[in-house]
Amino acid sequence: YNAIDPNILVDEQDRVWMAFGSWNETGIRMRRIDPSTGKPSAVDSTFYSLANRPDADENAIEAPYIIHRDGYYYLFVSFGHCCQGVDSDYNIRVGRSDSVTGPYVDKDGTPMTEGGGTLVIESTPNWKGTGHNSVLQEDGSTYLVYHAYSVQDNGTPYLRLSPLQWTDGWPTVPTTER
Repeated sequence: YNAIDPNILVDEQDRVWMAFGSWNETGIRMRRIDPSTGKPSAVDSTFYSLANRPDADENAIEAPYIIHRDGYYYLFVSFGHCCQGVDSDYNIRVGRSDSVTGPYVDKDGTPMTEGGGTLVIESTPNWKGTGHNSVLQEDGSTYLVYHAYSVQDNGTPYLRLSPLQWTDGWPTVPTTER
């Protein structure tokens, strides 16, 4: 497995998990972790498949980040190409599940293992390559933390922080923040 871009999370039952994956035919995977050793769990040795892009020319999916909110687990991933300045087409997608191990589906019900993912943010005229995110939940507010390349600053990379709005249980970035 291409086990880069890991995200450690603790579920509602205090179990520790690691989601990972980047540009690999197996897509985004997850494995339970033994909290006393930090190594893979002997109790649950399953590699859970969370997201993939089987019909894409390239399996351009990476950087999983999972949060729990209002009874759902939300899996954020990046689709596309990063690290190419203003030519980057990175974008952030999300799916949700009532179980940390999935299945994660997008707003239309398409499983993320079948290429699904509801768009959260994509490139704009001013910012290209919006991706590789994390989510900050603090004091009742939720923020999307991600990188993007400034068109006005000749492709200089920036760390961006945008509030997430929740509409019918799905996260979006307000248009004014793009």
